[in-house]
Amino acid sequence: MVYLLPFFTVMIWGGNAIVNKMAASAIEPSAMSFYRWFIALLILTPFCLPAVIKQRHVIRPYLSKLACLALLGMVLNQSLGYYAGLTTTASNMALITSLVPLISVFLSVPLLGKSISKLSIVGGLISLLGLAFMLGHGDITYFFHQDMTQGDSLMLLAAFVYATYCVLLKRWKMPFNSLTLVYMQGFFSVIMLAPLWLTSDHLLPSQEALPMIAYAGIAASIFAPLMWVKAIDLIGADSSAMFMNLMPVVAVALASTLLGEEVHLYHIVGGLFVISGVILSQIKVRRKSSKHTQELSSATIS
Repeated sequence: MVYLLPFFTVMIWGGNAIVNKMAASAIEPSAMSFYRWFIALLILTPFCLPAVIKQRHVIRPYLSKLACLALLGMVLNQSLGYYAGLTTTASNMALITSLVPLISVFLSVPLLGKSISKLSIVGGLISLLGLAFMLGHGDITYFFHQDMTQGDSLMLLAAFVYATYCVLLKRWKMPFNSLTLVYMQGFFSVIMLAPLWLTSDHLLPSQEALPMIAYAGIAASIFAPLMWVKAIDLIGADSSAMFMNLMPVVAVALASTLLGEEVHLYHIVGGLFVISGVILSQIKVRRKSSKHTQELSSATIS
């Protein structure tokens, strides 16, 4: 039964890719980003604010780092995702997002001083091959003679930004629990996103957008991170991390079922290459240190 925790977490994250796409036609990206964290902050405040006040002297030295993490992981990453939804498919969004663990491995070299294995390099090449095959609709030379669509480019940038967030989250150890960490980042996110929200044509969300805001703000921003951390505690980082590779599969299946997106052979083949490359790049990490793997898995919470 404990394996249902990471499974349902991945289901929520996969569903969030669908919400990103659906939100593109229902609410402006700046407003969606703002309301997502405004709702999450509103719900978390009664549970987190007393602890934050009590620990204010402990938290204060880390405020600049918390603000930086909020900018990367919650403002830029998610805003780019919502803007990408205007010009790309939910399937592409999910498959590109699955590159985050791989990018994190490579960013760990300059930011954490980690060495990179030959398997990681091979895995990176395999994933890039799969990405080119998918985006080029079966043409592996896609990157050499075509420009990426705006939506795919934004999602690739979002993946890079979020991978940076994941690595910095591991580098900057903070002496407070995950809930406080999420709450403080959400606080800074709302402050940063408020000016963008105020430039929106419609400040109040439409009735159509309300379920999407609720899903992103409650399920994806609160329940999923908490369930993921609990899953790591119960079954370990190694087992939990393997479930992450199901996320693009779930998203593509939901996109086909709920949005009517066609799943082509190049999606399947390209997706398998991307996921295989990611798994291959992480093999040495898991064997080398279970502690490092736990940090890597914990940092992939979105």
